[in-house]
Amino acid sequence: MSASLTAPVLLALGGSFLFALGSATLQRAAQTVPDAEARGLRLILRLVRMPLWWLGLVADVAGYALQALALAVGSLLVVQPLVVTSLLFALPLAARWSGRRLRVSDGVWALVLVTSLAAFMVVGAPTSGGLSPGLAQWRAPGLLVAVLLAACFLGAGRRSSARKALLLGTAAGVLYGVLAALTKTLVDVFDHSGVLAALGVIVGSWQLWVLVAVSIAGTVIQQSAFQAGPLSASMPAVTVAEPVVAVGLGLAVYGDTLNMHGLRGLVIIVVGAAMAVATIMLAAASAEAAPAEIIVGP
Repeated sequence: MSASLTAPVLLALGGSFLFALGSATLQRAAQTVPDAEARGLRLILRLVRMPLWWLGLVADVAGYALQALALAVGSLLVVQPLVVTSLLFALPLAARWSGRRLRVSDGVWALVLVTSLAAFMVVGAPTSGGLSPGLAQWRAPGLLVAVLLAACFLGAGRRSSARKALLLGTAAGVLYGVLAALTKTLVDVFDHSGVLAALGVIVGSWQLWVLVAVSIAGTVIQQSAFQAGPLSASMPAVTVAEPVVAVGLGLAVYGDTLNMHGLRGLVIIVVGAAMAVATIMLAAASAEAAPAEIIVGP
């Protein structure tokens, strides 16, 4: 691994571990709530009184902080594909706490994911474009994102179903991919200004407020996806859509590049497909291991 990749890879992996720990801890906390109180505001009020829930929340925030640091020193094409490794940490944690034994197939798909990620880094040799995109560079990709979201919402319908969970999960993943790209924009400000000056620029930027709105919308839509149908439909959709959108924005908006010359292009396509399939299978396994009674909402 080149020196330029070491820091972002290690930071991204650290963030993935904390994301997994936070998710598993939040699930564990919610699992202790009686079924009669496991919905809506009553669940939230019960959870905020639990130290374990706060521990999970802190782990989630710390994971996002490490992801932001990784994006500060690396490209979206390096950091975001590595976020899916949170599944490698989350699956054994969720399985242990739910009493489910890991299957041989889980190990096989984990190996496929790790091997595919390594091949992507070595063969694709992703590099950062170093661009600081403004509103003009975001217009076309933003319009495409809006079209994707509209298609997901229109196709989801009103009745709860696996299709609705899948499409809402996809919408949440799209928003999380945009969130990662906006985070990249904001952390890059610190490369060009002092801390105080950078904070002033960030607070006055449109990207910060869009990031806040996207973060809230993504969380709400993801929860709606979890409520709409089985986790085995929504969780893989969220997990796959996020890095796909983030990588696409890295290429289209930030000028990041992949080495697609000759046979490398074919290898990248095959490796990308393998990563997607492995991610879907591991996310579905994580959903099976997650406690079914953990539902937040009205």
